[in-house]
Amino acid sequence: METATENILNVTLLEPKLKHPTIFQRYDELEEGESLIIHNDHDPKPLYYQFLGERGNVFTWEYLEEGPEWWKVKIRKRITGEEEETLGELAVKDLRKAEIFKKYGLDFCCGGKKTVKEACAEKGLDVTKVEQELQQADKAPVTRGVPYDDWSLDFLADYIVNTHHSYVKKNLPDLSTFSRKIMEVHGHRHPELIEVNDLVQAMAKELSQHLVEEEEVLFPYIKQLVKGEAKADKALNIAELEQEHDDIGRILDKLRVLTNNYTLPKDACASYTLIFKLLQEFEDDLHLHIHLENNILFPKAQKLQATEA
Repeated sequence: METATENILNVTLLEPKLKHPTIFQRYDELEEGESLIIHNDHDPKPLYYQFLGERGNVFTWEYLEEGPEWWKVKIRKRITGEEEETLGELAVKDLRKAEIFKKYGLDFCCGGKKTVKEACAEKGLDVTKVEQELQQADKAPVTRGVPYDDWSLDFLADYIVNTHHSYVKKNLPDLSTFSRKIMEVHGHRHPELIEVNDLVQAMAKELSQHLVEEEEVLFPYIKQLVKGEAKADKALNIAELEQEHDDIGRILDKLRVLTNNYTLPKDACASYTLIFKLLQEFEDDLHLHIHLENNILFPKAQKLQATEA
């Protein structure tokens, strides 16, 4: 095992043409799980992308110091079989990271099966910046959040119905009413409101049917699984429900684009202001709602069914 001193490479002492080749050579000499710490006089971010392009996703990258004089980065060689966690898995372990995903518009609920690198690449985001904030969240003092992942599946299903389904049922009528109203009043000056209304009505229809399917079919079956009373020949229709979640996620994405992230125009009336506020709150609730289902309830139910088959 190398010592901490042996694992440090001061890049500023190398000739420019030898810097990257030397770093790659030192990395390749590492055993799995070992790290190399590089010291540089500027941000070595281009090296990150070169590593990703030439070696693939086989390393972790952690900033230990960021200027103004020194940049120190810890590059760790992953252990074979050690898979990078997905957005959904990271959010399940720590909802503080979900807030970071929301900040950058990364979908951890419907798109929760993507890794941070994959999600950032799709959106053209600086993955080193996002990963750095995630690492900082790891170092922050832990505050005990709601222990969703510790709950029994039947309790979690009831919680989703009583909290999130109730929220949807309570707010959908107002969303439908006010989106139609601002379209009729302001649509001639803001034609995008016509599509906003169409999307809200489509979302309302999709969600109304979706909640019925979960409450009358899926959740009762999950409760039967927990009690060991489920019929062996009955399958969980998870893929279709996840597809419906994806459809709703795409509607929310379109609404954000159409409204410029819910930016109010100067002539916005009280109803205009209310519908944008409702849509933002509705989106926040749906993100957590779908996260609980896609990343906790559904995978655990499928695993439970497999053990009882």
